[in-house]
Amino acid sequence: MSSAPVSPSKPPDFRDPALPLQKRVDDLLSRLTPEERIAMLHQYVPAVPRLGLAAFRTGSEALHGVSWMGVATVFPQAVGLGATWDEDLVRRVAEAVSVELRAFHHHRRPATDDGPYSLQAWAPVLNLLRDPRWGRNEEGYSEDPVHTARLGEAYCRGLAGDHPTYLRAAPVLKHFLAYNNEDDRCTTSSVLRPRVLHEYDLAAFRPVVASGAATGAMAAYNLVNGRPCHVSPLIETELRRWARPTGHELFVVSDAEAPSNLVDPERYFDDHAESHAAALKAGIDSFTDHDDDSATPVGRLREALERGLMAQVDVDRAVRRQLELRFRLGEFDPDLDPYAGIGPEAIDCPEHRALARHAATESVVLLKNGGLLPLDPARTSRIAVIGPLADTLCEDWYSGTMPYQVTIADGLAAALGAHGGEVVRVEGADRIALRSRTTGELLGKSAFDVTDWGRGMLTLRAADAGHYLSLKDDATVAADQKVLKNWFVKETFRLEPAGEDTVLRSVLTGRYAAVDPTDGRVTVTADAPDSAERWARELLRDGAAEARAAAEAADAAVVVLGNHPMINGRETEDRADIDLPATQEELLRTVAAVRPETALVVMSSYPYAVDWADEHLPAVAWTSHGGQETGHALAAVLLGEAEPSGRLPQTWYRGDDPLPAPLDYDIIKAGWTYQYHRPTPLYAFGHGLSYTDFSYRDLRLSRSSTGQDGAVDITVTLVNSGARAGSEVVQLYVRALDARHEAPKLRLADFRKVRLEPGGSSEVTFRLPAERLAHWDVATSAFTVDPGGYEIIVARSADHPVLTAPLTVTGAPSAPRSVVERRTLAVDFDDYADVTLVDATRTDGDAVTPTDLARPGTLLFRDVDLSGAVRIEAETAREDAGPSDARLVVRVGDQVLAELDVPLTGDRYAWQTIAGELDDPPEGVRDLRLTLHGDFRLSAFRFCSPGRAE
Repeated sequence: MSSAPVSPSKPPDFRDPALPLQKRVDDLLSRLTPEERIAMLHQYVPAVPRLGLAAFRTGSEALHGVSWMGVATVFPQAVGLGATWDEDLVRRVAEAVSVELRAFHHHRRPATDDGPYSLQAWAPVLNLLRDPRWGRNEEGYSEDPVHTARLGEAYCRGLAGDHPTYLRAAPVLKHFLAYNNEDDRCTTSSVLRPRVLHEYDLAAFRPVVASGAATGAMAAYNLVNGRPCHVSPLIETELRRWARPTGHELFVVSDAEAPSNLVDPERYFDDHAESHAAALKAGIDSFTDHDDDSATPVGRLREALERGLMAQVDVDRAVRRQLELRFRLGEFDPDLDPYAGIGPEAIDCPEHRALARHAATESVVLLKNGGLLPLDPARTSRIAVIGPLADTLCEDWYSGTMPYQVTIADGLAAALGAHGGEVVRVEGADRIALRSRTTGELLGKSAFDVTDWGRGMLTLRAADAGHYLSLKDDATVAADQKVLKNWFVKETFRLEPAGEDTVLRSVLTGRYAAVDPTDGRVTVTADAPDSAERWARELLRDGAAEARAAAEAADAAVVVLGNHPMINGRETEDRADIDLPATQEELLRTVAAVRPETALVVMSSYPYAVDWADEHLPAVAWTSHGGQETGHALAAVLLGEAEPSGRLPQTWYRGDDPLPAPLDYDIIKAGWTYQYHRPTPLYAFGHGLSYTDFSYRDLRLSRSSTGQDGAVDITVTLVNSGARAGSEVVQLYVRALDARHEAPKLRLADFRKVRLEPGGSSEVTFRLPAERLAHWDVATSAFTVDPGGYEIIVARSADHPVLTAPLTVTGAPSAPRSVVERRTLAVDFDDYADVTLVDATRTDGDAVTPTDLARPGTLLFRDVDLSGAVRIEAETAREDAGPSDARLVVRVGDQVLAELDVPLTGDRYAWQTIAGELDDPPEGVRDLRLTLHGDFRLSAFRFCSPGRAE
């Protein structure tokens, strides 16, 4: 896309590439009318012919390949790229993606023909993989903020290119902020206490934005502390504050339909004009709403302007950010754009195919190996490849269309064939016929291969043509779908017993199949089983028996299990648990019972509890859905042609581990991730085995102590003591000893992937600034490095330390918390029980309120200096009377200092200050407890000295 130059006697300043960027932006903005400017706030920006401006559109999906545009190179899912722990590889993948995006932009037109494909790439996703049940787990890199930020920055740099003036593509970070659940995602609130906010969720975004690698961000669907992310003050106070020193502002876009969600279903605002104005003023620059119908959202914004809910300066600020991005993408300088010459031949080119294969190989993680792997083709000339994913590859919602597919069975067949071996392919699925009791006809006039993806969700694939049975818009069914990939998945069904017969039920609609007795037409229209058609179910092929026979006749078995990315855990739907589907588990045990030489390959978007496999099988490996080259990659690793060098980017929990509630975002108190989870996991964060052996020695620190603003160099020697070349990820963790706060068990500070030949060694040095030891100090609302003892840990994984060394941080100890004559925010507690965080106003501020009115909520503030305090003031809001009185009780130890009744204010955002004298005022440093009884909100409190109290 380029904007055609206008041709006056002297070109306007915005056409002069010699001028500074901001001067060009100012000039172009000044030439746009107010109506033209407000029209630019929608995703689909109209052309301005009088100025030679072309139409512009935000957003192309580019998470692990160019999406929704047709055939393009498909790389491993983001969680698979995360498993590589390889920043350079991730950067090269992003470079290939952006090159193909440029090729689509210049040479292919969307089917809607509404302008070229956008060069604004909506990637990467920096949401942390806190809960492995998250439906979009596949889109993130890691559960750790350091790991995520490093790979996220690498992906951004690959997308953007390295030209000092022009961008190859404009990376947009998704999704700000604390977005890690799908169920009811538009109305759920992620409760973030300040420590979790700053140490965890913001920590994944902060380094990427501060580096200047990102050009924009997308707000998330969810709420944080009761306030929708699309009106969050954190967009300005954090995101844009970090970006300011880079010299470029972030261009922030909404998620699809999220502006409308502010009214319905969130009901946060009374009308759309009010909500759209609030989002614009909070920092949303582009409204992705109503698809290409710009009239509706622009009309709402125009109404907001007319009502005085926002000003022209708010519009101009957002348009300025858009224009800056368009200049950087070369739109106004087509002759100078270094990426304008990228041709269509770049799409799915040989170099990108090779890179896809390399990335898929590097992402494979060997979880267990008792000596079975690598398989020796001379000894295992016949391999049975078994399972629902043995001979198929899947696309996820953000995949491109694969130009070809090399399944695991394909890859092993090609590799073994070179040695005279063979592969036997067995899906392990039952083949059934469903015959109507009314007409005697077969459903779909075909037999079906049935795959159970868990929770009773089945796909039925026609045995003759290989297409999936699908629900059509007119409620009929037809076996006509080659690929499962649609926002509404119409290809999943349940087969429910009905006496000796079976009824067929659509998962999507919940309705049952019925048969018209006059013409035999099958429609999924029955509301209950009683009115549904009865089907006689006949087993034509026993999938488990076929798998058993194939395993018995083979020298080894490779069982490939996992998920389909569009079923049971996807966007809009979380997983209920982390178990393998029961039929898959049964298939695995059936094969292992007759073939001890069985390796399990889990191909999935997320971790599974494979406890039985870990205990009973000789080998277990994991790959994400790795794209078109998955089969070649797995074959290379399984046969030893490539070294397994992937490492887990998130914890794999045991099946009997009771995970915290999905909506409990407090990783500290809930015990999420390797940092705080206490039970031993099945496979730890950072875990991954190799075919060679590595040893570590000579850990040394450049100094044994450092100041709070100092740094230390940490050096360790890595040796490949095995007989094969291989890669090791050297992981550096830190741990605070005797911390005054609840510190992580350990946390990742740095890492490096190192490849060594047999017998080779490498001296690996990390520079550790003391600031990486910092925690968020709730007493000062700032990051603080406490003086004291720390442990430096070099590890193979979070649960496998190999070398440790002590480090002392010198400096003055932290003073007690000052609360007298100082406003203390209620959310700045050290610990709590039975409270939740909510919004203090619609624009900014947080407050606390009891979680359950049947139980009082408690806030703990440690080491509080109460010297001189004689009175307390508290800022409270109480919307209605509720079932009981409301009161705030102030204690130190068992002593009640004050008990304040909380009167009504009539609105949750109507605040008042209540006050009371302290009984027997304490002196010195004490632990302070505030207990909230009843339905009210507390935003802050202050202790007063005698002079102030008067």
